[in-house]
Amino acid sequence: MTDTTVTDRPLLILIAGPYRSGTGDDPGQMAANLARLESAAWPIFAAGHIPMIGEWVALPVLRSADATVFDPLAEQVMYPTAQRLLAHCDAVLRLPGESKGADQDVAIAEQRGLPVYYRLQDIPVREGNSE
Repeated sequence: MTDTTVTDRPLLILIAGPYRSGTGDDPGQMAANLARLESAAWPIFAAGHIPMIGEWVALPVLRSADATVFDPLAEQVMYPTAQRLLAHCDAVLRLPGESKGADQDVAIAEQRGLPVYYRLQDIPVREGNSE
């Protein structure tokens, strides 16, 4: 989608892309993937919107249950967190890379009629973006 229309309210935009996929469960690679997801946060914020990453919610939830992404509980937290967040999000930014979870995020967004962006420059700039 390439609609770069100016919007008058901040959008809550879920940043979707690989986190655990393709890492072989290597914590260093997972951290690098999270950093790549987070690298899209500033440009979204600078455009006047609110960036969101599912792991920002899911990882503290797991820690509070004394669990990690490697525990069986993670299946009950990781994907459901993104699904719950999408009930509140206005759009999705899908970053490149294989990811079952990110693909599910896109499918849910499309089912809900939410825009899915594949490039940061396609995200609309918020009107009056000087709060």
